[in-house]
Amino acid sequence: MSSFDTTRKVPELARRAGRLAAGERIVPEEVPVAFTYHGSTHAVMMATPADLQDFAVGFSLTEGIVGDAAEIEQVEIVEEDKGIDLQIRLAEAQSEALTTRRRHMAGPVGCGLCGIESIEQAVRITPSVRVSALRLTEDQVAEAARLLGGLQTLHIETRAVHGAGFFVPGTGMIAAREDVGRHNALDKLAGAAARAGYRGEEGAVVVTSRVSVEMVQKTAVIGSPFIIAISAPTALAIRTAEEAGMTLIALVRGDEFEIFTGSERVVPASDDAVRRAGNG
Repeated sequence: MSSFDTTRKVPELARRAGRLAAGERIVPEEVPVAFTYHGSTHAVMMATPADLQDFAVGFSLTEGIVGDAAEIEQVEIVEEDKGIDLQIRLAEAQSEALTTRRRHMAGPVGCGLCGIESIEQAVRITPSVRVSALRLTEDQVAEAARLLGGLQTLHIETRAVHGAGFFVPGTGMIAAREDVGRHNALDKLAGAAARAGYRGEEGAVVVTSRVSVEMVQKTAVIGSPFIIAISAPTALAIRTAEEAGMTLIALVRGDEFEIFTGSERVVPASDDAVRRAGNG
């Protein structure tokens, strides 16, 4: 848990009906969150100070620092004056691998890609999810997006954060996480699903943000064959999803949506036999 507030009420001047009037608005907080492994800081992200255990586990998984949540031995949340330090202890083998990775880092980078030294590493090989037998009906795609919207309590309050959820057919949305950063929200979701014992191939990742290549890569690391988004994808995200055998669905509006890759996994709403066979 963190004692940092997730929101703050601020004064504003709002123009309504042609007039300016004093008022207040609730806005989300963002603070620096450091990921420290065995005393050495690996990355610092600006994030919403909530669900920090999930964040530590999910970031470690999606960045390839560990391959399984069980390889993380301890997460200690240390609050400082201006931010939060997630002090993470790994199993010995993972700690040694991370030390070797650090030795090969070229130095500080100005983008959001942590610990890489080349363009080839930035556009890294994405794990394949092609063998997954998971299928969703058209109705389930719309249901997944609708359920995530109802669970975005921080966004409903502030209208300023991203959401990510994990939808399991026949069960519903088993977890939803929010953050000012779209990657952070997905990392938190990855940690929440892993800590709850769910495997990525059991369900679909649902996000409110645009689908960038990093979102596809993180979804593939989670193991889900589906990424469903409210917003649009980039061209590289589409190519990456295609190469990974992932179903990329975007621009969900009510019961309308657009499928960019892997359309064979989406079956007609009335095709119950196919749905049962795919999810069995």
